[in-house]
Order: sequence, then structure tokens, then C-alpha cells
Amino acid sequence: MQNAPETSLVGTEYEVEVGPVAHGGHCVARTEGGRVLFVRHALPGERVVARVTEGGEDSRFLRADAVTVLEASKDRVEAPCPYSGPGRCGGCDWQHAKPGAQRRLKGEVIAEQLQRLAGLTPEQAGWDGTVMPAPGDKLPAGEVPAWRTRVQYAVDPEGRAGLRKHRSHEVQPVDHCMIAAPGVTELGIEKQDWPQMATVEAIAATGSHDRQVVLTPRPGGRLPLVELDRPVSVLRVEERDGSVHRVHGRAFVRERADDRTYRVGMGGFWQVHPGAADLLVKAVMQGLLPRKGDMALDLYCGVGLFAGALADRVGDKGAVLGIESGKRAVEDARHNLQDFDRVRIEQGKVESVLPQTGITEADIVVLDPPRAGAGKQTVRHLASLGARRIAYVACDPAALARDLAYFHESGYRPRTLRAFDLFPMTHHVECVAILEPAEKGR
Repeated sequence: MQNAPETSLVGTEYEVEVGPVAHGGHCVARTEGGRVLFVRHALPGERVVARVTEGGEDSRFLRADAVTVLEASKDRVEAPCPYSGPGRCGGCDWQHAKPGAQRRLKGEVIAEQLQRLAGLTPEQAGWDGTVMPAPGDKLPAGEVPAWRTRVQYAVDPEGRAGLRKHRSHEVQPVDHCMIAAPGVTELGIEKQDWPQMATVEAIAATGSHDRQVVLTPRPGGRLPLVELDRPVSVLRVEERDGSVHRVHGRAFVRERADDRTYRVGMGGFWQVHPGAADLLVKAVMQGLLPRKGDMALDLYCGVGLFAGALADRVGDKGAVLGIESGKRAVEDARHNLQDFDRVRIEQGKVESVLPQTGITEADIVVLDPPRAGAGKQTVRHLASLGARRIAYVACDPAALARDLAYFHESGYRPRTLRAFDLFPMTHHVECVAILEPAEKGR
């Protein structure tokens, strides 16, 4: 006998008092009947009418948008972007909050994740509780930092470029993204038609004038003739296997950080905020304090950002091993660091390659894992190497907190933690935790 289909509550409206912020760009509220709502476009302490966007009678929680604000928070502002709000673009979570309030909300999320997943207070994590703005991002009220140097536009069936709605494949066409960096905006992606394309990614390097467009055609789609407002190289994502191929122009862009130039090929990873790479290198090096002759590891090393900074500082008698899973990123890292005899870059998953290297000890370690974190197996292996300091760069506070709990089990504790608002207007936040063996005194 089949179960009866769940009764959808989408469209149902509830008047609710908005509770604390939660990880993911929403706040928690409860209906009079005790149902949990995750409410977007709201702020803690507000009274709103929340319209359900996802969930049914049997759901553990419901997702909702605040469609009417009955009692507003003092932190609320009119969203500067016309595409922000219920049912519109899903790219920004906090356009309706003052910049200082956005950073406080992110700080509350970090604190909650640390407590819930790692059992740590901010003091125990070595964190002062603040989220620092990125350089140049302190702007007058109503102005939005144009920071996003990489924007992936979705294309609707009519060929118009836009951004996806929250938790949806539906496209919100836009004529301008306010958080896009000037180098992206000047390409004029939104002014063009993109027939037969699924996505158009625009990349504007901050270390050079390099501009790149990465096109993903719909199944069977043919590439358009790309004529944009600035010189640009064009890449294509293959339908067959997702590989990226050069159509014309350079296959890479050039970025700058820590007084070095880095080649980043075929749409590869680089920090999106123009100030992020330098800021993170500085935070990591200040925390690790590399010494001449150190043996250093750079895990999930990408194109070699931290490996290059480490190689400069450990000197001729030191050594750096980088591990990265992406084949193209490894090629770039080897190219970028070819003038260092003391640097070796290995390709493969960290959890597979690290045990095969034969390395039994290291002095300092940097890891910058993907959003899912490093995981228990890798953390245990790292702890066994006896490094005097480990720098953990995290783009997700939940993954960071989980891994800090694993480090604690393995004898390491956070010495300091710093948080940076490298993704203004969104719920994302970057953290740098410096770990040391637990028996060391502060």
C-alpha cells in the first residue's frame, strides 16, 4: 500500500517573530503551532509575514520568505539591488542588512557552529568574536562593494543572461549585478544574447588586465560569436566530460599575490574577492611564522598561492610539498613555482596522496580544503606529523568546526581564529584558524 502524498504547504503564510540567524543565509522562526521555519529576507527580532517556499505537512522544517515586514529591525535597510528580495535573485542573502549587521550575523553563525560542532567558545577558539571587513569594503550606507571578480551567469531559454533564484534552476535576468567587480561589469555580458548557452562565466583578473569568458553550451548547442566590450579570451566547457578547452585567446589569466604572479588556467580556482589572496597569505604567514629550513605542507594547494609564500620564507634549506587534485591546477602550480627547487607539487586527493609520500613529520602545514572540509582521516594523519603549527583556511564555518573537533581528538587546539568578510552581501565568510599541539601553553 502506497503512502498518501505529502500535503504541500508552499504558499501558506504565517505571522511570526523572527529568532536567531542560522547557517545558510536565513533566520529561524516558529509558527504558533511550533513548526520551524527557515526565513530568508528577515532579521533577528523582526515580526514578519513569512510565505512558505518549500516543504509540506510532514517536513521537519519549512523554508520561507519574509514577504511583509510588520516590525523592522534597526539593522534593516532598503535593499540597494533591484533584483534582491523574495522570489528574485538568490545570489545575495543580506542586501537588506547594514554592512556592520551582516558581519555581526556572520559572527553569530561562526560562534554557533563552533559551540555546536566543536564544543568551543570564542575564547577557547582564540577568537575575539569579530568578522573583519576586507580592504576597501567600508563604504557609505546604500553603497555595495563591487567585489566579485568571477560571476557565473545562468542563461534563460530566450538567451538572456541572469542569476539563479534561490534553490532553483529558474533564471532571474539582470542588466547589472551590483557585487560584480568593475572588470566583470565592463565586459557587458548582460547586454548580449546567449542563444544555446546554459551558463556564461566571466572572470576579471585583479593582478592583470586579463579577462576571460567560459561558455557552457546547452546539449547540442553551438558557440556564438563572442563580441564583448573589452578584449577577452574565450573557453568552452565540453558537454561530454566537463573538460575546458580554449576557443581563442589565452588559456589562463594572471593574478598577483604576495609580490608574485600566478597563472590560473582554464577557469581554475582563485580567491574571488580582489583583496582576498593577499589578506589570506598575510594571515596564514603571521600565524605560522615560518622559519628558515622548515619542512612545510600546502594541502589542497590549487595553483600554489600558499606554497609560493612558504617557499619564499623557508629558504634554500627548507622544503615545500603541495598536494592538489585538479590536473590543470597542478600544471599551473608547477609553472608558477618553477623557480623554486625546494617545492614539489603532487597530483591527487589529499587523503590518498599524503600517506603515499612517505613523509612522517612536518614543521608547518597549510590546508585550504573545499567546502566539505578535510575530514577525520586527513586530520588524524596531519596530527601524526607533529607540526608545531597548522593553518586551516576555511570557507565554511560548519566544516571548520567539525574538523576542529577532529583536531582536538588528535591533540591539537586552536591558538587563534580570525574571520574575514570576503563575500559581502552573502552569508559566506572566510576563517583562518592557527592550531598548535594542545600541550603547548598559550
